[in-house]
Amino acid sequence: MNVRDEKQEEKSMKNITVNELKEKAKELRKTALTMIYTAQSGHPGGSLSAADLMAALYFKEMDIDAKDPKWEDRDRFVLSKGHVAPIQYSALALNGFFPYDTVYTLRKYGSILQGHPDMKKTPGIDISTGSLGQGFSAGVGMAIAAKMDRKSYRTFVLVGDGECQEGQIWEAAETAVKYKLDNLVVFVDDNGLQCDGACAEIMPTLDLEKKFSAFGFETIRIDGHKMESIVAALDSIRGSRNELPKCIILDTVKGKGVSFMEDVAGWHGKAPNKEQYEQAIREIDGGLN
Repeated sequence: MNVRDEKQEEKSMKNITVNELKEKAKELRKTALTMIYTAQSGHPGGSLSAADLMAALYFKEMDIDAKDPKWEDRDRFVLSKGHVAPIQYSALALNGFFPYDTVYTLRKYGSILQGHPDMKKTPGIDISTGSLGQGFSAGVGMAIAAKMDRKSYRTFVLVGDGECQEGQIWEAAETAVKYKLDNLVVFVDDNGLQCDGACAEIMPTLDLEKKFSAFGFETIRIDGHKMESIVAALDSIRGSRNELPKCIILDTVKGKGVSFMEDVAGWHGKAPNKEQYEQAIREIDGGLN
């Protein structure tokens, strides 16, 4: 049995239920908001819309090891929409990649938690991201490397719907299909909003499910806040080796879980004040069943 098989066996012994994943998603949301509130800087809207997916990936799906962040056979994760770094940092902190108290240093000088993911500073970050569109290309490169090295790890990439306005996204998609990267899974956080307003008004992305399918991806659309659907989708593609890259379109709500943030573009990159933060934590604790 090789090291990856041993770690997969350890993981299989740590079963986690859908209800437990829902609680993890709450923890991620609260931690991300705490980081942003403490820093008085950051991007809460997209962090909250991605929380349910991140819970499923980091606590159930991905083969990773906090004790060995650079483990050669680990699954890779690329946060192409790098501005929502707080939600990834939360997942890493809650998985023990660094001490939890580090979350209170977000965006501070010298912190390992900068405004965008930095692979040279933060354990568990596989690639530095920030410039929209580029992360997807990096993920394609990782998936190609796995094929060339005959490795079984998978690469997961999260992009935003606004990010899909970038031409580089579609160049990366073409490349993924050309090289038959069935070890690549791209998720689209389709919350309908970007920094300046509605995606449909700024630059319509049209039907992203049909577009990825037309490029040659095995594509499905699910409710990105229904944990049962996320887990089922991941289960359905896990063993698929049909030479097709995978795309899961997530129907989400920007700011999900906090009433005054939900579906409001103004919360793309704004920190809450004390009263707003306290209300947000109460709402997350009391809702999101």
